[in-house]
Amino acid sequence: MSGPLHGITVIDLTRVLAGPFCTMLLADMGAEVIKIERPEGGDDTRSFGPFLNGESAYFMSINRGKKSMKLNLKTPTGKKILLDLVKKADVVVENFKPGVMNKLGLGYSTLSKINQRLIFAASSGFGQTGPYSERPAYDLIIQGMSGMMSITGPDAKTPTRTGSSIADIVSGVFTVVGILSALYAREKTGRGQMVDVAMLDCMVAILENAITRFVVGGKNPEPIGNRHPSIAPFTTFPTADGSINIACGNDDLWKKFCNLTELEPLAEDPRFVTNPDRVKNWVALEPILQKAMRKRGTDEWLKHLQAGGIPSGPINKMEQVMQDPQVIAREMLVELTHPVGGPVRIPGFPIKFSENPVKLEVPAPTLGQHTTEILSKVLGLSTKAIEELRGQKVI
Repeated sequence: MSGPLHGITVIDLTRVLAGPFCTMLLADMGAEVIKIERPEGGDDTRSFGPFLNGESAYFMSINRGKKSMKLNLKTPTGKKILLDLVKKADVVVENFKPGVMNKLGLGYSTLSKINQRLIFAASSGFGQTGPYSERPAYDLIIQGMSGMMSITGPDAKTPTRTGSSIADIVSGVFTVVGILSALYAREKTGRGQMVDVAMLDCMVAILENAITRFVVGGKNPEPIGNRHPSIAPFTTFPTADGSINIACGNDDLWKKFCNLTELEPLAEDPRFVTNPDRVKNWVALEPILQKAMRKRGTDEWLKHLQAGGIPSGPINKMEQVMQDPQVIAREMLVELTHPVGGPVRIPGFPIKFSENPVKLEVPAPTLGQHTTEILSKVLGLSTKAIEELRGQKVI
């Protein structure tokens, strides 16, 4: 047994990011993921740069561990092959716009009739219901609509998208949570179910305290840069040669910080004694702290503050992240050898299991790399039958 999901078969009908990220995590945990792709071109991200020997490194980074099968679902034969695969599967994951799978005759109501134990996970921009359900969506659109961009950035005039496609990524993670929950429920009921995950729902769910602040205060929260709206000091400070992040999450840490930075009087100043005081009087406190932090360089401050137990850290660029000893020790950078692209380093799997450890060894597949294998070993088709399908452009 390798990975906690060993023995689970997933039919992956997803493309671009949210869906493929979900199915990649399932593959990481040991599931056999069969990625169904259009015979011409495959997943959209196969055309996204950067490229290694003509193969998309973008695609490689979110499709490791999967098997790729070419299949034209617009043909009756292609649909028949998919239905045969579904009969043997545990999970189907798709991220088409709602309604597309039904139009293809491959919706949940159809697939659940041929496999009552099937978990059917649908990841989309707005979900299967509601007035926006049939709208197309990308990460940028959802980040804006969810309110996330309205609280991200340096100020109210500069709404900012997060540096990674967080709406897609969070949607992929929540879809995994839904699938795993449905698999657990199936152990008790013997029946599968549909899992409906919307990117907009996921982003609203992770707004943290923004909605609470609006409900309580009646005012729209605005971007405040790197500062926390409810904790101080909890922000980025300039140093003599760069910047540093410092997070004093309670009054005890604040007192330690004052001692370590030779600002002892501030700990007793009535304007700054408690966290609510510091938040209220941040305009007065910030320039004092900025002046103090500019007296030393970032590395010197980090050594000094971390020795004193103050949560602090650098603002790493990718070069530093790739060399970080903690990142390396936790195996969060993995090198896989793609059959065409060659060696490529990608992020590792973030969950560590004591009994079923995840070991990443299989790179992302080339387009249709496993078509023959799946048709012959899973469905039992002969070499002649497979060649006929290829001639009919079904695969």
